[in-house]
Amino acid sequence: MAKVFRSWDVDQGWLLPPSLHEFVPPGHMAHFVRDTVREALDLSAILDTYTEERGYPPYHPGMMVALLLYGYSRGLYSSRQLARACEERVDFMAVTGLNRPDFRTIADFRKRHLTALSDLFVQVLRLCRAAGLVGFAHVAVDGTKLKANASRHKAMSYGRMKAAESTLAAEVEAWLDQAREADAAEDRAHGTDHRGDETPAWMADKQRRLETIRAAKAALEAEAADPPDPEDEDGPGASSGMRWQGRPLRGEDGGPPDRAQRNFTDPDSRILPTRDGFVQGYNGQIAVDAAHQVIVAHRLVTNPADSRALVPLVDGVCTHLGRKPREVSGDAGFATEANLAALQERRITAYLAPGRARHGEADAAGRRRLTKMPLMSAMAVRLKRAGRRSRYRLRKQVVEPVFGQIKQARGFRQFLLRGLDQVRGEWAMICTAHNLLKLAQAAR
Repeated sequence: MAKVFRSWDVDQGWLLPPSLHEFVPPGHMAHFVRDTVREALDLSAILDTYTEERGYPPYHPGMMVALLLYGYSRGLYSSRQLARACEERVDFMAVTGLNRPDFRTIADFRKRHLTALSDLFVQVLRLCRAAGLVGFAHVAVDGTKLKANASRHKAMSYGRMKAAESTLAAEVEAWLDQAREADAAEDRAHGTDHRGDETPAWMADKQRRLETIRAAKAALEAEAADPPDPEDEDGPGASSGMRWQGRPLRGEDGGPPDRAQRNFTDPDSRILPTRDGFVQGYNGQIAVDAAHQVIVAHRLVTNPADSRALVPLVDGVCTHLGRKPREVSGDAGFATEANLAALQERRITAYLAPGRARHGEADAAGRRRLTKMPLMSAMAVRLKRAGRRSRYRLRKQVVEPVFGQIKQARGFRQFLLRGLDQVRGEWAMICTAHNLLKLAQAAR
């Protein structure tokens, strides 16, 4: 007797088509994101922009928002990856209702509504609080360096710009002279369809590069003449190499120093130090509640230092949720006399490491000399007294796993968008997707 197998007839037609709700199992993340966007989020900031009644109907904005948030939660970020998933993956079909927007439509939607998409972070955060996922007992803060959509090898120092500008200018001028002298010969060589004096592609590339270098050089010189406020982190801040240890650097003529750099691909990004060397990128900072690792505030800057992020992050928690945390922990990058005074003024218990603890040490007080720093000294004494029982120990198990989930589990290590404002919107969407995952996990 022959073995009987289950039927596998791919040509069999369906009498009744399957429901979208049957594409993936009940309780799947696709159902949760789709239903949350449809029922719990206010999309009026996006919907109100569609006022033109003529023309072919666009894709529903709610579907597009659900597609982006679900894709970010699954580790798919590029518009091409999302468009391909709409055609190949049933979980995405359950989100989009079998709609298949192309990659340009997805990219244009994200670009057009990036500010409104960023603001969804607060709505999702408040849903997390309503679900009991935010306890306010302990909040940990930290920052991580993320690559920009630009190579650090596409940056050029001011010294190299000066040398390259004169060299390229001389080459371009020599080529133009040769082109003018060879007009007649080129007419015969190219025939009647071309004038023969068109700029060759290789010469046009050199001209564009010369224009790019001159624009970057002029931007550095303008920054040297009118430097940005170092206390204002709303903008890109000083270019790489324009400041050193908090002091401005200038050349002998008062202009930019030769070491000052500007990236041609993403001028807002900066050279940032990491454990593995230097990257062209941004510094993404978050505050995470200890109860369920929900991100309660986020921030993104070009400054590699974290010290100025503490107060904005803590105040952001109060702004978003109307309540301050009882405790805040942070590593040595956040520990300053001013930050401790700010937390004391807000009546928040601080656990900020005054120095960098070495491996195996029982406390995070470090070995830094704290002369004329009464609050830092008191913090060091408190951490030493508590030892391994200090509440500071919560920092590593609260905020650092979140970066691991974002960068390792979901593979986000480099931004897709360029420009500070665009990258800030993308970082907000990453944080929103993280909180959606925490909310879905609690709903199961």
